[in-house]
Amino acid sequence: MKHRLPTITILGIPIVRATEAEAMAEIRRLTEEPGPAMVIYVNAHTLELTARDAAYRKIVQEAAIVMNDGIGVSLAAKIVGGPNFPANLNGTDLTPLILKLAAEQGWRVFLLGAAPGVAAKAAAKFVENNPALKISGTHSGFFAATELDGVIQQIRDANTDVLIVGMGNPVQEQWLVRHQAQTGAKLGVGVGAFLDFSAGVFPRAPMWMQKMKIEWLYRMSREPRRLWKRYLVEAPVFLLHVALDVMKKRAVKPASPQ
Repeated sequence: MKHRLPTITILGIPIVRATEAEAMAEIRRLTEEPGPAMVIYVNAHTLELTARDAAYRKIVQEAAIVMNDGIGVSLAAKIVGGPNFPANLNGTDLTPLILKLAAEQGWRVFLLGAAPGVAAKAAAKFVENNPALKISGTHSGFFAATELDGVIQQIRDANTDVLIVGMGNPVQEQWLVRHQAQTGAKLGVGVGAFLDFSAGVFPRAPMWMQKMKIEWLYRMSREPRRLWKRYLVEAPVFLLHVALDVMKKRAVKPASPQ
């Protein structure tokens, strides 16, 4: 099951070109198709991970819909050539729209991820902002392997329709591929630090930084020891990989017949 939107392919990953409204309409359509559907947001870090890990690249390639998150992906699209993305479909902005859609459709939402207590705080904020939203349950992202079956059963017993998983890349996507079907959730969404942002654990960048697409700079200033390498080393390496991939493909492109 796949989306029907136009894409830009970066490092072998087809990423949708869509407005927020188009993306949301397609996500709703995907829930009407048979089988579970997985939503993935990719940033420069995610795409660099796919370049290093063939198994993870396959997971992302086969997701129902992959959306662009951040300036790194936009810069990569310019290197690849062709039209740019009409909107930045990042998880922090689009996931609330998925929750709004869930409330409108009467879907039950389960939050899985972050440290103990964070998902419950995020759930309270979501319901406060949208009383019609049905939260089927919450669970932290930290649990032993021996607890896995119990967590899956909890999600299933709650008649969950939408499973929001905040475990970071690549863990959240790997978890969804392995276990979403067992949970019975129709829609699985990997959201990174979204639950932390929503619960107030990590404040989001000021709006002016969001509009200038330098939210990454704010995040790095808050967690420099963890994120400096990702943004100052990995991001430039990612763009170099994209440029090399483009040159490689142009070099092997067959010549036009005379």
